[in-house]
Amino acid sequence: MPYLLILLGVFARLVPHAWNFTPVGAIGLFAGANCNPRIAWLVPIAALLIADLITGLYDPLVMIFVYLGFAAAPLMGRLFLYRQRSILRFGGAVTASATTFYLLSNFGMWLAAFPHSVQGFIECYVRGLPYYGVMLIGDGLFTAILFGLQAIIVHHARQAENAVQA
Repeated sequence: MPYLLILLGVFARLVPHAWNFTPVGAIGLFAGANCNPRIAWLVPIAALLIADLITGLYDPLVMIFVYLGFAAAPLMGRLFLYRQRSILRFGGAVTASATTFYLLSNFGMWLAAFPHSVQGFIECYVRGLPYYGVMLIGDGLFTAILFGLQAIIVHHARQAENAVQA
């Protein structure tokens, strides 16, 4: 499963998309909830690294914080979705993951591209708000798709198993 998730993440980063509207955060949440925790954090990192090697790296200072932000998604998936799943827990996981990414990635942007002052710091985070909103929507949508597909597959597998046993 981790390899499939990595391939999905790479593909999603390579096809044209709106800024911050990719399934990478959702893939991290899904990996955290379903994969071995020792490798789950590698899923979004590997997808990013492979895609970045193909498309070219952005500012390395910024990318360190982008990678850290996405590495937090599997942790949020493990914390919120490993044992119990509900709409509230999904919403909490998506919000925590996207917020962590927003805070970390914008800190990297502030270090790399904004004046190192209180005004520059505030400006950086204010300019990042539209991307944060897009990420919340995208992560919510892609999380619903990934976990929804998983639920459908598990349901049909159980039905097939029950039919064989009957």
